[in-house]
Amino acid sequence: MSLIDPRAIIDPKARLAADVQVGPWSIIGPDVEIGEGTVIASHVVIKGPTRIGRHNRIFQFSSVGEDTPDLKYKGEPTRLVIGDHNVIREGVTIHRGTVQDRAETTLGDHNLVMAYAHIGHDSVIGNHCILVNNTALAGHVHVGDWAILSGYTLVHQFCHIGAHSFSGMGTAIGKDVPAFVTVFGNPAEARSMNFEGMRRRGFSDGAIQALRQAYKVVYRKGLTVEAALAELAEAAVLFPEVALFRDSIKASTRGITR
Repeated sequence: MSLIDPRAIIDPKARLAADVQVGPWSIIGPDVEIGEGTVIASHVVIKGPTRIGRHNRIFQFSSVGEDTPDLKYKGEPTRLVIGDHNVIREGVTIHRGTVQDRAETTLGDHNLVMAYAHIGHDSVIGNHCILVNNTALAGHVHVGDWAILSGYTLVHQFCHIGAHSFSGMGTAIGKDVPAFVTVFGNPAEARSMNFEGMRRRGFSDGAIQALRQAYKVVYRKGLTVEAALAELAEAAVLFPEVALFRDSIKASTRGITR
């Protein structure tokens, strides 16, 4: 019995592993590569150049690998790369890159992209991230590992969302969010750190306490960013978690959410 429904349309130039499942009325175009164990539901459109790894699930009405609407895009050959073990729920849109940036949009491994979320061109999503329903990432957005963006979060282009960070429902992010930081509101404001997420992932009590103190240095002492980074230098040597927090601030080019 074939794993590809006869009502699906698969371009001869697409390459699918032998056990890929494709539902009815899905369309898979040329220059699409799909790895083993991946399941494509009905009514999915996948355009290339796109590479999709192993054991992913893509649900109905998603549009994956479409051209970007960026007005600078003139049909250049750009691509989308999706890793392994991702779940892409109903109505998700993911656009390929532009030659003005990386020429590639990247989604890592073990991510959950929930219904009607959008990932814009040249964005880079790490591993173990959750984009809740209707989250929208403009072009050139970078999201670090284990970040959670709650429903209706909006992220401005070129923003960096740090690893293990968290946004509340309906947050509008226009500046970089440092690693571990929790933000809420429109415009986004830093409220605390994602301590509950850290506990669930097995962070030590010492690391959590060190991050708690580091947050106070940056957000509660009234220091400039440069002075706060200098004060965190010693703790960053002792705790790699503080080093990650500090480095995410140091690398910011848009300014951090305060």
